[in-house]
Amino acid sequence: MAMKAIYLDCFAGISGNMLLGAFLQAGLPEAHLVGELKKVLPPEEFSVEVTDVSKNGICAKYVRVLVEGEPAEFHVVGQPGHEHEHHHDHEHEHKHEHGHHAEHHHAHRTMSTIREMIESSTLGENVKKNSLAIFEELAKAEGKVHGVAPDEVHFHEVGATDSIADIVGTAIALEYFGVEKVFVSRVNTGSGFVECAHGTMMVPAPATAELLAGFPFYHAADAKEMTTPTGAAVIRALATFAENLPGDFQPEQIAYGAGTWELSIPNVLRMYVGDYQGREAQRLYILETNIDDMNPQDYGYVYEKLLEAGALDVWTTPIFMKKNRPAATLSVLVGEAEKEPCADIVFSETTSIGLRVVPVGERIEAARRTATVETEYGEVSCKISAYKGHIVSVSAEYEDCRRLAQEKDVPLKKVRADAIAELRRRLGE
Repeated sequence: MAMKAIYLDCFAGISGNMLLGAFLQAGLPEAHLVGELKKVLPPEEFSVEVTDVSKNGICAKYVRVLVEGEPAEFHVVGQPGHEHEHHHDHEHEHKHEHGHHAEHHHAHRTMSTIREMIESSTLGENVKKNSLAIFEELAKAEGKVHGVAPDEVHFHEVGATDSIADIVGTAIALEYFGVEKVFVSRVNTGSGFVECAHGTMMVPAPATAELLAGFPFYHAADAKEMTTPTGAAVIRALATFAENLPGDFQPEQIAYGAGTWELSIPNVLRMYVGDYQGREAQRLYILETNIDDMNPQDYGYVYEKLLEAGALDVWTTPIFMKKNRPAATLSVLVGEAEKEPCADIVFSETTSIGLRVVPVGERIEAARRTATVETEYGEVSCKISAYKGHIVSVSAEYEDCRRLAQEKDVPLKKVRADAIAELRRRLGE
């Protein structure tokens, strides 16, 4: 069973408006995007300008979110009365295009305010969940960089409008296309230095580097900031790394979203849109054998060996064999490539002298991604499973919970419950 998927080819980086541009060229109606954004942003506060451009001969869509009153900024507020202004020379380039800052003052929007705006809106539930997942990652990274808690990260009103349009707009597009799986290539961050309110800042910006931790990234071509925190936050929250197009990904179209810079390489985000078959399209088999003369202690070791060899699942079922002897059926779910290596392990590590090979007609899988949550005991990796665009299951990584329970001398179930509660809060459940 196929699921709708996209593959983001970030050879020239990724930013919020590059994503929106690619989705618009892929067929997202501009009217739908703007109409949905008005469910969370006051209509008088913003407008969206979409232009067809050419980047080194490649036709792409360029998107600007025009904000009423001021150029885009990002502020992080630490101690009361002490404000840190952090401006990235990023995709919209408002500071340079407008030439100066507006004189009048705008209030700030905190992360909690933005969360409330999204949650109280009439946006679809999946749009809300994906939007909040991206914003939470962004606030967490910026907060870590500036030494403040994520909820103390403040977005300047205009910068928040800009970010909301990019982030919520991306979630709107994912919902419109029914995307259940997001893949991303290695990410070109650019290089060099950029001037901001803090002074000269290295590329990738600190928040971008935080967000891309765990994803392969590199520096190539021009000394510019090619990947922004917003683009990196989308990757962190939603994407799975794939060096190339996955073998079971069948692209239906390719779309391009343009960045602001004029570079020696095409400054575009290339997005493949198509169907991903995943493991459910593989030929699967169950290797099965009945065992009545093996030391039960050995099963755990056999499980580990089989899973290391690529088995998709391993389990045993209590049975009774001839003369009413207690026994167990060892079952191993494998793909074509893992069938022979796993059979070798069964014969070498168990007392079995024969295997049944049962073809599996079909396996339907939920799309899965991981997220890291911060609990009072430490960081825990969690798994999120979605089917047909809806979250169907969340779980906390056992090894992380076990390690923290031992380190902090608290019950394992307490660590797991706290991790799940924090994840559900972030998902808006």
